[in-house]
Amino acid sequence: MTSIDLNADLGEGFGRWRLTDDERLLSVVTSANVACGFHAGDAVTMRRVCELAAERGVRIGAQVSYRDLAGFGRRAMDVPPAELAAEVAYQIGALEVFARAAGARVAYVKPHGALYNRVVHDEEQAAAVVDGVLLADAALPVLGLPGSRLLVLAGKAGLPVVTEAFADRAYTDAGTLVPRTLEGAVVTDPDAVVERSLALARSGEVVSRSGRRIEVRARSLCLHGDTPGAVELARRVREGLEASGVLVEAFA
Repeated sequence: MTSIDLNADLGEGFGRWRLTDDERLLSVVTSANVACGFHAGDAVTMRRVCELAAERGVRIGAQVSYRDLAGFGRRAMDVPPAELAAEVAYQIGALEVFARAAGARVAYVKPHGALYNRVVHDEEQAAAVVDGVLLADAALPVLGLPGSRLLVLAGKAGLPVVTEAFADRAYTDAGTLVPRTLEGAVVTDPDAVVERSLALARSGEVVSRSGRRIEVRARSLCLHGDTPGAVELARRVREGLEASGVLVEAFA
């Protein structure tokens, strides 16, 4: 049976401000990318999300980012490699405290926003992220875009790698994500998102922004928690996958 992991970005709040509906999304997804305080999230939020995820048997992942609360981690930044590696390890370590307190562990690492897109091509920044993961835990899987420099370097360093696809983001012909600054970068039509999810899970393909069918082999499927109607959309995606015979489960 075909199977796929369903992940979402969670814990994206700060203080009294909350962006993601963590409790309801955790009833749908199998992996939670938890903001670690650099693009969103704070100690109370991280602890709460880890407790909720542990209660529901949802895998906890550290979503590491550039230090950019004001820009939600989506602004391009130039961070020296040694500094970036230390900050990646710092974020993983902070989340691990709350995961352990909840009776779980940080199970993987996924970059967020501008850092995620940067390490697709940037060798130096990708190597810094890998160094940070190794510093925190040399056995942690790394989640990323198929063919990215991040996954190539993580694999060479002995870290498990997990390929990821996006049901609600537009793709270029090269298999990368269309920048959010361009129109149509985010797919908002629920029927289209469900259809793309099924194609990614069953055939490993997605239609690019220009209309080309491209290969995107992925073990995990991401839905953004900050998308309007994210909970209902996630439910529809999961129901559609299961109805078509796809097993939704955390990646091995």
